Amino acid sequence: MPAKPYDRASQDIGNILALEHINVRVPDQGMSTLFYIVGCGFTRDPYLMVGLDNMWVNIGQTQFHQPRGGPHRMRGHAEIVVPDLDALKERLAAVAPDLRGTAFSYSVEDKYVAATCPWGNRLRLFAPGPEFGDLTLGIVRVEFPVPMGHAPGIARFYQKVMKAPAAVAGSNGHSLARVQVGNHQELMFRETDGPIPMYEGYHIAIYVADFAGPHRVLVERGILSEESNPYQYRFNDIVDLETNKVLYTIEHEVRCATHPMYLRPLVNRNPAQRQPTYQRGRDAFVPGMV
Repeated sequence: MPAKPYDRASQDIGNILALEHINVRVPDQGMSTLFYIVGCGFTRDPYLMVGLDNMWVNIGQTQFHQPRGGPHRMRGHAEIVVPDLDALKERLAAVAPDLRGTAFSYSVEDKYVAATCPWGNRLRLFAPGPEFGDLTLGIVRVEFPVPMGHAPGIARFYQKVMKAPAAVAGSNGHSLARVQVGNHQELMFRETDGPIPMYEGYHIAIYVADFAGPHRVLVERGILSEESNPYQYRFNDIVDLETNKVLYTIEHEVRCATHPMYLRPLVNRNPAQRQPTYQRGRDAFVPGMV
C-alpha cells in the first residue's frame, strides 16, 4: 500500500528535549509555600531538597527550584498550564490575606490568570488547550524582554549553537524570537524600547540530545561558564555569531539525556482534594507529559 503523506518534520522538536526547571532564590519558604503550593496548587517535591536551604516545586514534569537567599526577580514572566483556572482563582483569593504587604497580586485576564509571587516574579497561568497538546500541568513558556534589534541574533544563536528550531516574527518594529525547547515548550525573547531590569543570577535548566556539539562551540567562543560534572555544563551569554557581542544574559544549565535525573518521575498532588470532602484514590494528579 502507498505510504500515507504524514508531515514527519512537524513532530521534530530539535536538539533541546525539554525545559526542566527555573531556579530563583527565595528568602522565606513559608511565603513561597503559601503562593506556589497553596495558592497555585503545585507540589513540593517529597524526595529531594526537603530541608530549609532549598525547596523544589513540582509542576507536572517541570519544576521551580528555590534555594534560600536574597530573592531573585526574574525579567519577563513564566507561562504555565494548570488543570482548572476557576479553582486556581479561588485558591489565590484564599491566600491573599496572608500575603498582604508583599509583592503578591493576581488578576483575571482574557485568556489566563496573571499572578505575581511575594517577591515580584510573574506567572501567567493558562487552562489546557490545543496549543499545549495533551499537557494539563507544566511550564510551557518563559518570556524575556530584550533590547531592540537583538531578537534575530538570539534566534540565530539557538539555531546554530544549540541546534534548536527558532523563528522571528513581529510588528511595529518590535520583533519576537521564539525558540523551541521541548514538546510544546518555548523560550521567547521580545524586543522592547523600555528599560530592561538588571540580571540577578537566576537560571533555567534544559536537556539536550547533542551534548558535545554545543559544548564545543561554547568553548571555542569563550562563553562556557562552568564545567559542572560529566552530565552538565553551564553558559550565561547569548552572543552575536558574527561579532561575539553579548545579546542577552541568562544562565543555562545544560544537561545530557544520560543525566541521572532525565525524565525523573515527579510527584504531583491533586489540589482539589480536601479533608472534609476527601475521595478515596484521588490524592495524586497525573498530568500529560511535557
